[in-house]
Amino acid sequence: MPSVDRRVLVLCAVLVFAPPARGVEPGVPAPECSFPATGGAPPTELSGFRGHVVWVDFWASWCDPCVASIPFLNQLDQDLHERGLRVLGVNLDERPAAAAEFLAQHPVRFLQVADPEGHCPQRFGVDAMPSSYLVDRRGVVRHVHRGFRAGDAATLRRRVEALLAETPDDLPAPAEPGAQSPRDAGD
Repeated sequence: MPSVDRRVLVLCAVLVFAPPARGVEPGVPAPECSFPATGGAPPTELSGFRGHVVWVDFWASWCDPCVASIPFLNQLDQDLHERGLRVLGVNLDERPAAAAEFLAQHPVRFLQVADPEGHCPQRFGVDAMPSSYLVDRRGVVRHVHRGFRAGDAATLRRRVEALLAETPDDLPAPAEPGAQSPRDAGD
């Protein structure tokens, strides 16, 4: 079994024993996140994806459901990239070598960034692995999905396709952070 670093164990303990936190919910603007340049890629900012539908997927090398989600995300990116979908994988491993080993065993075809300090997942209120946030063209979170099971794929794909089909007139106005919004997280 791969070694798990101390910060991962602390994060797991916090998730298990902490009172339920209220993370980002559908209807509010996605928090701004910046990711440093890695592997020759330029720095990435979440706001740079405005005008696209974005699937933001937080994952870690020790997460078994994350492995199961990769074929789905690869296929989603391949099928819908030309229609305006951008899939963004955000790795949370503290050790870059753990992420690199994982990616060597489970190749991805979508953009990968790293946030080993956990700033972006903290802003989103990530409380499960993987946690995915579907963001519309205006930067508003429209769906939150925690975990991944193969049976989720068809429903998740329909949600993405519905957002890709929206016109600018269809887009709802963003709610203020902290305002009551209909819960679409349901997963």
